[in-house]
Formats: sequence, C-alpha cells, structure tokens
Amino acid sequence: MRTSLSKLAHRKSTGGDPIVMVTAYDYTSAKLVERSAVDVILVGDSLGNVILGHDSTLPVTVEAMIHHASSVVRGTSSVPVVVDLPFVAMATEDDAVRAATGIMAETGAQSVKLEGGAHMVPLISRLVQAGIPVMGHLGFTPQSVNTLGLKVQGKDEAAAVRLLTDALAIQKAGVWGMVLELVPTELAEAIGSRLDVPTIGIGGGPGCDGQVQVWQDLLGLDEDFTPRHARHFGSLGAAARNALDAYAAEVQARTFPAEQNVSHLDPEVLSRALARVPAADPDAE
Repeated sequence: MRTSLSKLAHRKSTGGDPIVMVTAYDYTSAKLVERSAVDVILVGDSLGNVILGHDSTLPVTVEAMIHHASSVVRGTSSVPVVVDLPFVAMATEDDAVRAATGIMAETGAQSVKLEGGAHMVPLISRLVQAGIPVMGHLGFTPQSVNTLGLKVQGKDEAAAVRLLTDALAIQKAGVWGMVLELVPTELAEAIGSRLDVPTIGIGGGPGCDGQVQVWQDLLGLDEDFTPRHARHFGSLGAAARNALDAYAAEVQARTFPAEQNVSHLDPEVLSRALARVPAADPDAE
C-alpha cells in the first residue's frame, strides 16, 4: 500500500518529520529507494541531463517520461511516485491535460509536477478537478532556463514578491505541495510560513518542509560536477570505476570467470556431440 500524498502533506500541519524526496529513473534505483527511508520519488525531466545526456531538460518527450516512470512504479509498492510534465507537453493547456492524463493512466504514478506560477493556475485547477494530484515548482524552473538563466531566483524585492504571490496562487489552485528550487533560504522559509502545503527545497535551505536531491548528485555518481545545492552522501562513482577496473584486470589475467562461475558438460556427451558435427574445413572457400 503506497503512502498517500495527503498523509505526507499532513506532516506540515502536525510538525512531523521533513519530507525526503529523491529522483529515480529506472526499476533498479526505484527498488533501492523503496528499501530506504526516503518518502517519495520524483521521476524528473532531469533525466534529460543525467540519463539521456542533453544539456537541458527541454528535449525530453512525454513518451520518455512514461517509459521511465513506468519502470519506477514497477520497482515500488509503498513509495508514492511523482512525474514531471515535460516542456513539450506545455504548448497548450489541452496538450498538458492530455499528457498528464496519459502519464497517470499509463504509469500508475500518484501525481504530476509542473513548473510555473500564477499563469499556471487555470491548468492546475483543471487537472485537480479531473482528479489528477499536482505538485508545483517555483524559483529556478529548468524548462525556463533560456529565459531565467541558471541562477538563484527571488533576490530582489520585485522577484521576491512575485514568488510569494505565485506560491499563494498555485496553492489556491490546488497543488498538494511545491518544489522551491534555487531560492534564497530566507525567502523560501517566508514562503513556507505563509502556506498550508509543504515546500520541498532544492537549493532552498533547511527551512523548507522537505528536501529533494538528484540521484546522481547525492550518490556521487558524477565525479566531475557537484552543484552548490547538492552534496555527495556516497562515492558510488569511484566505487563503480574501481569495480570496473577490477573486473577488467581479472578478465585480462584469466582469473575470471573462476571455477565457481562456470558449469560443466559430461565429457562423453561432448564427445558424442562433436562426432555428429564435422569440423569446418579451414581450406574450404
């Protein structure tokens, strides 16, 4: 039985533990999350960067989100799964509704997440009225990278007012929670204090009602880059590289596979089989 989103959101009003969210993109990583203390999985369109190798989230398709989210759902039974609505789904409100409906129907996920503030209110309201739980996303919104730039948002008075206004607007529209990305910690805390729904920070500081991190960042899988808002809680990149080097060394030394890694055929069976199949003539054209 999956934990309900309403139960997670209720932690804010009851002073419960902060919500722990992590991205996951496949069956294997989802199974690991399922066995951990993490509360909720986000199948983020960040898969465009960390899985597909694009330089932004913009090329990610609805089909890719469905493909990855479906495998994550299959790897879990108790952890709720939230799926990003990708940029290409947002051309029109009708496009977004169709995409959200398809994602929910085809993956078995528990919620969609979409980026944007007050201008998204009509879409959020429509999705919620259709029975689709929606998570919001404010601050730096990766789908708007060409407009916003990759930088902290809300650092001047006008921008801070806009984020506060947007947060209140999308809460009223019906989101069950919202991600605050690259927002000054003081502003993120102020936003959270004015909301009834939980805020999940990524570069929003410890005053949020929870935190989300990207799988590759927190596990240290990418040894070349660590965003300021992330921390390596493990060194799996180095461990994986060491394992690959050890594997290569044993193959080259012919110490792998060893006796325990192989099976055997009765010599008489092999002899009879070989006798029935003539060897190839090396001189034949």
